[in-house]
Amino acid sequence: MKLKLTFRFRDKFKELPRKIQVKFYKQSIFLLRDLRYPSLRAKKYNEELGIWQARVDDKFRFYFLIKDDCYILLDIKAHPK
Repeated sequence: MKLKLTFRFRDKFKELPRKIQVKFYKQSIFLLRDLRYPSLRAKKYNEELGIWQARVDDKFRFYFLIKDDCYILLDIKAHPK
C-alpha cells in the first residue's frame, strides 16, 4: 500500500503542532503495515462515501479513502470529543 495526500490534507497538516505531526508519521507507518493495528482504531467513518477514520492520538483523527493499493489521505483534525 501507498499513501497519497490531498491538497486539503497537506494544508491542514502544515498547521498542526510539530508534536502531532510526529505522532502522525508514526501512525502512518502502522497504517501501511496493517489497517487493523490496535493504536489506529481504524473504522469506517462514512459507509456511503467509503471514508475511514483513524487515530493520531486521543485528540486528533485523520480521514482517508482506500482506492486500489493506495490510502488517500483526505483530512486531519482535532476530534470534537
